[in-house]
Amino acid sequence: MGAKLLCLFLASALAAYYIYTPLPEDIEEPLKVMLITAGFRAVGHLAEVADQLGLMHYMEALMLITSAEYVAPTSDENVTVMDTEFSDVAVRLYLPRKASDGLRRAVVYFHGGGWCVGQAGMKGYDYLTRQTSQRLNAVVVSVNYRLAPQHHFPVQFEDVYSVTKFFLQSSVLSQYGVDPDRVCVAGDSAGGNLAAAVAQQLLEDSEVKTKLKVQALLYPALQALDLNLPSYRQNENKPILPKLLMVKFWSEYFTSDLSLREAMASNRHVPLESSHLFQFVNWSNLLPEELKKDHVYTSPTYGSPELARKYPGFLDPRAAPLLASDARLRGLPLTYLLTCEHDVLRDDGVMYARRLQAVGVPITHDHAKDAFHGAMMFVLSPANLAVGHRLLNRYIEWLNENL
Repeated sequence: MGAKLLCLFLASALAAYYIYTPLPEDIEEPLKVMLITAGFRAVGHLAEVADQLGLMHYMEALMLITSAEYVAPTSDENVTVMDTEFSDVAVRLYLPRKASDGLRRAVVYFHGGGWCVGQAGMKGYDYLTRQTSQRLNAVVVSVNYRLAPQHHFPVQFEDVYSVTKFFLQSSVLSQYGVDPDRVCVAGDSAGGNLAAAVAQQLLEDSEVKTKLKVQALLYPALQALDLNLPSYRQNENKPILPKLLMVKFWSEYFTSDLSLREAMASNRHVPLESSHLFQFVNWSNLLPEELKKDHVYTSPTYGSPELARKYPGFLDPRAAPLLASDARLRGLPLTYLLTCEHDVLRDDGVMYARRLQAVGVPITHDHAKDAFHGAMMFVLSPANLAVGHRLLNRYIEWLNENL
């Protein structure tokens, strides 16, 4: 009996140690957040083991495990849902059933997942896009772009761009009853990165006659030059997206060559000849004082030019929209940008908001001081996070007022 009690005690202590995560005081529902974080950590550890044993690539293991979140396209009394293809790229289409007095609004949505995992059919994304369609009485196109490690940049960008360009054709908009003056591109995390890049590229595409009215960027990843921003330092081990995982996502977006990941992890991947690009991500000029805290800006440590020659994507504005010139940013549409305080990507979004404001782009920047990366995805049972509902409602309300 004593041995059983001892084993039970040790097992309970181990479980408690694994689940416990130090959290900021302003995080709501800390126990739920700890359980979510522990689940993500367990998935990450299993993927790491599979990778180390040579069973499958780390990202493929993550995708295999998260595929359990998939839900089939299911229509209801409010929305017709179907999987189809636009321009040979898989999409999930949401068509509202409610009658409309005129042409409808539309949102083209790109899911997150570090360009490596995720899909439009995951429970969280299906709920988000379904709610968007239902509450806005809008057509929603959720894009299943191809993923790393099978496909690297620029494939992901090219997929979402080709879908957007296809959808913006007057004949396609007419087919779905969409008002060409009320179209938005949106996305979260890596999807926010893709949405920002698509909005920029459309400005220079003479073949596209329809202009976006809105872009909505939810805690987006916007640059891979400086991975030692104050937000990366402060949130290195915060829930859902620790720094090391973000480095893995960034490097895998461009290549499976571990040398790039190692260089990014030490922030020594940008060559001297690209030093001029740091003006666009210089946080000492672009962050407000309250976010700088006690951090001191230091000049970049440059790396070998060999990596940039082999994998130039991390210097490309299509992968890092923050690297776009001010002249290019001036033409961007009305923008909604959400950042979360407890997120390694916080400063990417804040710097982009500052740059857009500086060139006169109308922008609403919502900064959630009590939220962490990906919070909006945890609105379904059993997580049902209050902060997720609040952020989702704010996003949809803003679209309803401005799209």
